[in-house]
Amino acid sequence: MNYKHLFGPVPSRRIGVSLGIDLVPYKTCTYDCVYCECGKTTNLTIKRKEYVPTNEILQELEDFLKKEPELDYITFSGSGEPTLHIGIGRIVDFLKTKYAQYKIALLTNGALLYDKNVQNAIMDVDLIMPSFDAYSSGIITEINQPANEFDAEQYRKGFKEFFDRYEGNVNVEVFIVKGINDNKEEIKKIDDFLSTINIDMIQLNTMDRPGTENWVESVSREELNMIKRYFTHNNVEVIAKFTSRKKSKAYDSDIKSRILETISRRPCTAQDLATALGLHINKINKYLDVLAAENEVNTKKLKRGTFYFIKK
Repeated sequence: MNYKHLFGPVPSRRIGVSLGIDLVPYKTCTYDCVYCECGKTTNLTIKRKEYVPTNEILQELEDFLKKEPELDYITFSGSGEPTLHIGIGRIVDFLKTKYAQYKIALLTNGALLYDKNVQNAIMDVDLIMPSFDAYSSGIITEINQPANEFDAEQYRKGFKEFFDRYEGNVNVEVFIVKGINDNKEEIKKIDDFLSTINIDMIQLNTMDRPGTENWVESVSREELNMIKRYFTHNNVEVIAKFTSRKKSKAYDSDIKSRILETISRRPCTAQDLATALGLHINKINKYLDVLAAENEVNTKKLKRGTFYFIKK
């Protein structure tokens, strides 16, 4: 079967070997984050609907999982916000009923956690990894650039309300952008808020590759470790470098070679590579992360996006 909505398995820095489920069309999201490596959001919305047919996703999962692959997680992720899809609860129920041996993870920006329908749909997910890049409304707007209907107070209230109910594991990612949310004052606000919520871990991350805006800068590993000390939460970690993915059993050196061969002929965006190689853009991004960390590629931001080419 040719999978349209599944991708991987892929090596993940945070959850091991993961089969991805992409529930929305490319770049349909509640946010237009300045650091997003998938590119600018083209459909910025908080409207929930069946963006892709739920039955197609269930058929693909049935076909893939009947082979009993070795997976650490089945993960709702991709190139947009998974909770926008109204069928996510039905898919969770299907997996819990027919393939209960697999754990389910959800990567989400958390913008819709105030919605009771969303809360109920994802309550049985084993691991939820929400982002929480800022507490201050102005900084949320600056970094995440949410849809016009977004309400920061509603977001914070819904975030706490949901995780007060939720009984699974919670790893919150804080994505640090240099000069924006890396100061002690904002980190204290984030820490004070997250300290009131039952979460397992705070994970600090920063950019390894260009984001959607030219002005966005990453912070160094040393700065991340300094920021880590600002937190009072007893479980804060700096996410491991992308090169660790090479040690994963899901890492395929042939894909890396195909990417290098393609961009040696002409520079490509991540989306160009996904189209040319017939792979999901998230899978392409995992390998571009490794190539960037190993200093094998250069990037150049042009009107159509960020282009990758062989480093001379």
